[in-house]
Amino acid sequence: MNTQTQNIIYDNHGRPITYLRLAVTDRCNLRCFYCMPEEGVKYLHKSKLLTYEEMIRTVSVLSELGISKVRITGGEPFVRHNMIDFMYQLSEINGIDELNITTNGILTGQYIRQMKEMGVRAVNLSLDTLDKKRFFEITRRDEFDKVYDTLFQLIDAGFEVKVNAVVMDGKNTEDILPLVGLTQNHNVSIRFIEEMPFNGEGNHYPKLAWNLHRILAEIKSQYPDLQKLVDSPNSTSYNYQVPDFQGNIGVIAAFSRTFCGTCNRIRLTATGDLKTCLYDEGVLNIRDLLRDGITNEDLKSTFLQAFKNRPKDGFEAERNRKSVITESMTTIGG
Repeated sequence: MNTQTQNIIYDNHGRPITYLRLAVTDRCNLRCFYCMPEEGVKYLHKSKLLTYEEMIRTVSVLSELGISKVRITGGEPFVRHNMIDFMYQLSEINGIDELNITTNGILTGQYIRQMKEMGVRAVNLSLDTLDKKRFFEITRRDEFDKVYDTLFQLIDAGFEVKVNAVVMDGKNTEDILPLVGLTQNHNVSIRFIEEMPFNGEGNHYPKLAWNLHRILAEIKSQYPDLQKLVDSPNSTSYNYQVPDFQGNIGVIAAFSRTFCGTCNRIRLTATGDLKTCLYDEGVLNIRDLLRDGITNEDLKSTFLQAFKNRPKDGFEAERNRKSVITESMTTIGG
């Protein structure tokens, strides 16, 4: 990674913006219940997506404004051709001192050596269950063995591994305690995530059945001595550890939105929509600006203006929407 003395930019609520979640594709080789509908997914034509060159240019401009951390998301990043070469290019941008990735693990194992070489430190692995049958029911694909094997390859390779498990009523709540059990002998972080309405269909439930408090109560039913850890600045998760266990546990209140006050992240979708909040509709389209010939200086000014009109939290962003949430997480980038 290449570091440089950087600016620090703040939004209109005094929050620094240092972290970009960059979606590189809307395609995925799974069909997870909470992320996208089983059928009828209309993938975008390649021309609608940001090119690698456009993404490199955009990240370079953002790095000059103060972005120092990039997480690659999707869809599933590794379904896009030449992804590992693109990651090498990202890792060489001045000012980007942290490059991470979120993946479902199906195609990831073959790239572990290259990711280590370029300095990737942290990998988030999506895995909602340790049961092969439930994995198929949730993802609609028979890929559990491959994902489970990738998990331990990543741990053995020394990555900071976080397992992202979306908690879904009637789908995988019986997996909460087995997933916590993984932290006993493995240096891994298990992060339980409240389900969000970004599945291409809207909310599945009239209200959220498994929120932060109920998830914690379930964990404490078997581990009553669960200890609270100190959360890092800008953390989206409330973090805990079972005494004497190697790993740790986090709960992300993604639906309750209790972490918005310290949010330091922005999102860029695969089509170039800038989202200054997960729950907004996209505040402008970077792809169109680039293809219309915008200069880097004007692009910087456009970013800064967007950052100065950021909603206070996800509830305000949702209220400001012109339409109800119907998009899927695969089009948003997580």
